[in-house]
Amino acid sequence: MSRIILINLVRFISLVFLQVFLLKNISLYSLSTPYLYILFILLLPFETPNVLLFFLSFILGLTIDAFYDTPGLHAASCVVLALVRVLFISVTVQKDGFDNEPEPTLSIMGFRWFFTYALILTLAHHFFLFNLEVFRFDELEYTLTRFLFSSIFTVFLMLVSGLIFFRRKERK
Repeated sequence: MSRIILINLVRFISLVFLQVFLLKNISLYSLSTPYLYILFILLLPFETPNVLLFFLSFILGLTIDAFYDTPGLHAASCVVLALVRVLFISVTVQKDGFDNEPEPTLSIMGFRWFFTYALILTLAHHFFLFNLEVFRFDELEYTLTRFLFSSIFTVFLMLVSGLIFFRRKERK
């Protein structure tokens, strides 16, 4: 149990550090900005209680908000991400027979499930984040373009990081 807490603490710190000091400065034609920090929420174990999940999501969002000077944007988006995660896992995990798996990583769940999981949750997070950031209809096309390209870039980075830390799944 303490090993899981330590792994997630290191994951939290490293993803926030990576987001704030490296990815914050990366922008492709000001249309695509990766938000890899949401990978922390995606990789939390399945048995994480919902109250703890929402609390950790809120703390992660507030931490990013402190560095980005966006009061509450990332915190609200992370809480929405946690809600979509709970709904997605409740629909897919029991149905697909992954009841006894510890966490939703690429190496454990497989490429197709993880790609769908990461894509849907990233789309939900980015859609909420960019619409909350702009909050008007006169820049709708630009907002949707940023939302789409940033989502693609973020999912691409998630898959690359998942493949870097890929471990062969061992069935018992």
